[in-house]
Amino acid sequence: MSGMSARNPRTGLIDYRFEAPTADDLGAMAARARAAQPAWSELGFEGRAKILVQFAQELEHQRPALQLALEGDTGRRRIAALEIDSVLGAIAGWNATAPTLLPSDWTQGRSMPNLRHAPQWSPFALVGVISPWNFPLLLGLIDAIPALVAGCAVVVKPSEVTPRFIDPLKAAIAATPGLAEVFIVVAGDGATGQQVIDLADCVCFTGSVVTGKKVAVQAAGRLIPAFLELGGKDPLLVFAGADVEAATDAALRGSVLSTGQACQSIERIYVERAIHDAFVERLAAKANGATLNWPDIDQGQVGPVIFARQADLLAAQIADATAKGAKLLSGGTVESLGGGRWLRPTVLSQVTHDMLVMTEETFGPIMPVMAFDTRAEAIEQANFGEYGLSAAVFAA
Repeated sequence: MSGMSARNPRTGLIDYRFEAPTADDLGAMAARARAAQPAWSELGFEGRAKILVQFAQELEHQRPALQLALEGDTGRRRIAALEIDSVLGAIAGWNATAPTLLPSDWTQGRSMPNLRHAPQWSPFALVGVISPWNFPLLLGLIDAIPALVAGCAVVVKPSEVTPRFIDPLKAAIAATPGLAEVFIVVAGDGATGQQVIDLADCVCFTGSVVTGKKVAVQAAGRLIPAFLELGGKDPLLVFAGADVEAATDAALRGSVLSTGQACQSIERIYVERAIHDAFVERLAAKANGATLNWPDIDQGQVGPVIFARQADLLAAQIADATAKGAKLLSGGTVESLGGGRWLRPTVLSQVTHDMLVMTEETFGPIMPVMAFDTRAEAIEQANFGEYGLSAAVFAA
């Protein structure tokens, strides 16, 4: 075992220590899961669904411990509860949907009409899941649940930044008869994640583009599929016919929810020039009205920056933008409160595409706003850069 530690995002204290498995231990776990997978597959959808329904019940039993652990991991309370609810909903949803997804009809071949084809869907023996720190429980299980429903064995390696939820999750797994044999959750860092890729038949990764490229290369070296959900630089387009009140509400919520620590957060805003000034003025006023989730975890709209290194990146993007001529209309300073790091909603105007805040993933509550004149220009601006994950439009 290898000793590791984690920082509390609200206090800044290194207050949690945990062990990562050795390479031999993880290899043995994977071998046992692989050996148990055929029996899991043979249960069929109905048999697996019954076990996963009981798993959902055990998660409910662990809810107080999961809630407390997720609060320690992320510094959030309301979103921690939503994570648990989302996982329970995912279990019910996949149990209901999965049996309807398998095609069963024979089809006639087009190039060789005398041959008929039937689809045969077989589960991967072992699926590896490597998940991020921004929604530890939800994104740890978002790929694991459908893989289990499909009949795969699964090993999940969550981020070492947010490991506290692993123990109550493992307790729920252990309390569910028939599940622990095929569902493994291990703590660890990048080295553990690399070993998961070497052990699995398929890998699902959620995280940064930089790390995702490394996962893709390693998976390609083994000729196994890699499903990658990476970062974004998601644009919002606002046209002159839009409801400015609704659009500014959406822009603020889309950037500030979860302190912007979500891959689909709004990170660039393009507004038609005719309403640009009114939009910016209203957005800044709303941003200045948002409050920090400090010192009371039950109050305020803006939580702490979970990963301390991310706060430095946010500060660097703001400094780069203002040095190049951007105008700061709200927020703008990374604050230290109670040992945690916080950033109030930050609106920037007069931004350009040579600023880091417009070209690199932010993952924080920063809203850079740029004007456009034509629909073609708006589309061109939205498509600027290398990212492509999600986007939004407000118009008449």
